[in-house]
Amino acid sequence: MILVRHGQSHFNVHFAKTRVDPGIVDPGLTEEGERQAREAGGSLADRFLLVANMEAPAGSERAQTIVAGNERVIRARLSDARYFWETDLKTGLEERLPRLDAIVFHEKLGTQGERVKRVVQLAREIAPFVPADPEHAEHAARAALLAKADLVTEMVGEFPELQGLMGRYYALASDEDPSVATAIEDHYRPLGPSDRVPTDSVAIAVALADKLDTLVGFWAIDEKPTGSKDPFALRRAALGVIRIVLQHGIRMALRQLVADQAEIVARSIRAAAPADSETASAFFVPDAAIADLIAFLADRLKVQLREQGARHDLVDAIFALGDQDDLVIIVRRIEALAAFLDSEDGANLLAGHRRAVNILRDEEKKSGETFSGPVDPHALAEPAEKALFEAIAAAGGEARAAVDVEDFQSAMRALATLRQPVDDFFEKVMVNANDPALRLNRLRLLDKLRQATLAVADLTRVGG
Repeated sequence: MILVRHGQSHFNVHFAKTRVDPGIVDPGLTEEGERQAREAGGSLADRFLLVANMEAPAGSERAQTIVAGNERVIRARLSDARYFWETDLKTGLEERLPRLDAIVFHEKLGTQGERVKRVVQLAREIAPFVPADPEHAEHAARAALLAKADLVTEMVGEFPELQGLMGRYYALASDEDPSVATAIEDHYRPLGPSDRVPTDSVAIAVALADKLDTLVGFWAIDEKPTGSKDPFALRRAALGVIRIVLQHGIRMALRQLVADQAEIVARSIRAAAPADSETASAFFVPDAAIADLIAFLADRLKVQLREQGARHDLVDAIFALGDQDDLVIIVRRIEALAAFLDSEDGANLLAGHRRAVNILRDEEKKSGETFSGPVDPHALAEPAEKALFEAIAAAGGEARAAVDVEDFQSAMRALATLRQPVDDFFEKVMVNANDPALRLNRLRLLDKLRQATLAVADLTRVGG
């Protein structure tokens, strides 16, 4: 017995023994927990730990009464668990699937059975993005089909915290492929910021499909998180997607996946609606909802990166380019931009860029026009503006070519060559010349500078 003091209370910790069938492993244990719960020889240890909120010296009648009472409870629970286990084994997971049609996932999104069909389709679509063996897509579809089947088992009905884990055990007992069994358990992960992400390729595909279907579904019916309210844990689902994708370096275009799944969700909702209802023929997911979900994922990414020490304004600078939905590439762009702006050339170019943008904004506001037209090279009167014109043409071309092959460091180095020409231009050239044609040409040159930097980021979003 160990006496543990907690605040003003005393908790006695007792070690007790009870008879347990050595062949039974508590299904609530993790793999590490199973290892620790076994004797050195590999058999299951027949001991448990209990805590009592009263003083009961070791060996006293009170201590013995407490231990005996808990032993009775443990024996009863283990007996129940064994009964549920043996009963569940009589019915395979696939045989249980029809019962999911009676479980409502959400009144507007249909049953668990309907949702499973959607997740199967999405898991099959995601599978090719995750490196794996040739049977990977079929295993992912199979795992997605069976992933929720343990919800209608006796064991999970009594012990709901075992969902997923029991699915793995029952899948293995039914001789399913081990990767399928692993995916059934791990598709819920990560359950929080400290939880691990799936590592098996099939589990990765199913976990992403499950979370993305959840997000798309609730955006489709306009049930998004508001303020501190998030009853469907959508922020957790979004962070789960982000963590899985980034940890495994999965390259996929989220916008297209979301759009494809939105159509699947819309068809599912239309099919489940009464034939004479307006929903049966008219329901669709608007483009605005898809764009809003991508923006939500971007916001979650900002949170994730900020917790890792990244600057949120750099995330804004990359997302402002538009069509940025490959999370791996976004992070690589942010890393390259951060390194560039930390350099002397980067900081000075940022200052010159801001000066150029401020001049353009002021002039555009005054005139009501933009200055995006072509620069006339023959109208460049000063050596400094000629040098800037040539530098922008060279650096802009190199930066775009580097971005095309995803070499963002080289793109930044190309832009760094603009630092000196930009400094010289502002030191030696008057932008607002008296000659209207000369002034227009110089404003267009500054616009070319602004456009050149957009190859890597929207520097107007960078703070500091």
